[in-house]
Amino acid sequence: MAPPKLVDYLLYEVEESGICWIRLNRPERMNAVIGTAEENSTVVKVGEYMRAADDDPRVRVIVLTGVGRAFCAGVDVRGDIPAEVIGERLVGNRNAEDTAEGTRQNFIHGLTKVMRDISQVRKPTIAMINGVAAGIGMDMSLHCDIRIGCEATRFITYHQVGQIIENGGSYYLPKIAGLGRALEFAYTGHLDAERAYQWGILNHLVPSDQLEQTTRELCERIIGVPPLVQWISKRIMRQALDSSLETTMVLTSNAASILGGSEDGREAREALRERRTPSFRGR
Repeated sequence: MAPPKLVDYLLYEVEESGICWIRLNRPERMNAVIGTAEENSTVVKVGEYMRAADDDPRVRVIVLTGVGRAFCAGVDVRGDIPAEVIGERLVGNRNAEDTAEGTRQNFIHGLTKVMRDISQVRKPTIAMINGVAAGIGMDMSLHCDIRIGCEATRFITYHQVGQIIENGGSYYLPKIAGLGRALEFAYTGHLDAERAYQWGILNHLVPSDQLEQTTRELCERIIGVPPLVQWISKRIMRQALDSSLETTMVLTSNAASILGGSEDGREAREALRERRTPSFRGR
């Protein structure tokens, strides 16, 4: 298990409780991200941190949040990030952005891929949205499994930089909120916390002074469930978004026999019979 290579603009903390906290750490810039798909860009490092947490047997749930008053204000439009901080592009020709096709290739094989990596983490992921989630920050939160917000939470599209909602939002928002609501958001560019909660984009809406407590309580409930059940449920439900009922039935039938014979499955049944707290090992 290799720990991630740490950077000061993204914090990584694993607690004994089993919670891994990943915190965007540029509060002076409202946690605006550095770069796009370069090797040391914020989004790439978020993916790296999440994969490290996914591989760490101590971790049961991963929480992504921001330091200070913002979750993530999107891309840093000031453009004054030192080249050595960003590093080289992970994909494509570094000069390819000079052409429209080069930009498209770098986008789909770079930023789009590393954003999707967030949704493919095996373990449960929570976005604790402590303030504005704009552009790429909103997309990162939508790739997480669960979103918890407060009165300071608000979502903002990419309209301020003349762009459409990217892969996370354009894919998940119509499925979560419905097409009409997703298009209303795309047309207007802003969504406050109350409406996001009403539309189902936020799982929980709580006062800001209860945000971390609520998140921790949810993590505790998650940790009390067999991890294999969570991992397989996540994989099947995400696949079901683009699958038929028949395909989903096959997946759940296969999973049932795997879980029934697992060590955690036996432990769950024995603990229930013995009326004790189970101890799960993820196998």
